[in-house]
Amino acid sequence: MHHSDTDIELKVLMDAIYMKYSYDFRDYTGASQKRRVLHALREMECASISALQARIMHEPAAFSELLQYLTIPVTSMFRDPSYYAALRAHVMPVLRTYPSLKIWVAGCSTGEEVYSMAILLKEEGLLERSMIYATDINPQSLDKARKGVFPLDAMREYTENYQAAGGARSFSEYYTAAYNAALFDRALCENITFADHSLATDAVFAETHLISCRNVMIYFKKKLQERAFGLFHESLCHRGFLGLGSKESIDFSAYAPAFEPVDKRERVFRKR
Repeated sequence: MHHSDTDIELKVLMDAIYMKYSYDFRDYTGASQKRRVLHALREMECASISALQARIMHEPAAFSELLQYLTIPVTSMFRDPSYYAALRAHVMPVLRTYPSLKIWVAGCSTGEEVYSMAILLKEEGLLERSMIYATDINPQSLDKARKGVFPLDAMREYTENYQAAGGARSFSEYYTAAYNAALFDRALCENITFADHSLATDAVFAETHLISCRNVMIYFKKKLQERAFGLFHESLCHRGFLGLGSKESIDFSAYAPAFEPVDKRERVFRKR
């Protein structure tokens, strides 16, 4: 196999990050990772990946900056509204039968998905009895998520998504507008715990009833996907639910037999 210098430098960089900072990007897919690192090189004004590596080895702040490029959030509220409609139709009626609920939003990025989930639970009368764990490997994204402040000009799109997801109320009830920003109702956060967690290196959250992990696995190579599915399987309670992103599938995983589709098109599964 012929490896280009870039591929070699990239691998050495990921090994260095893992050894020094315990962030494991070694099994992330090559193409998207390469694109992100090359973008970071330009933005951080490094001549080569090796030069970037030297910087992050000696400057933790440079690593924090690089982390922002390695974990670029691509997200919106009620993204793929039909997914939320499927949760509303198939998952919420079952969750209603439990006295208390644990829900894990894995790879929550800047929080749009977590607030969408909280709103959905609130409308289904389940938020009060829910504990939502929102996890990500990027501390800056988590800080943003904790604040619950989103650009006001995104609200039109989010409102349309919300309505398409079966939202019954006026979406503007959930936020206050100020200074070109939308601040989401703090009451939505009372039952959310934001935590730093890596699907590559960290352990499970026990006894969760629903895990939503969307558009995270597309960046993982097979080995890391399997690790994540293993974590999810172990974390879910008996007959718990798992929701994936629209381009993701459990079909070719060793864990496929352990899950049954609830809504195959919307990627909602249930532990057998």
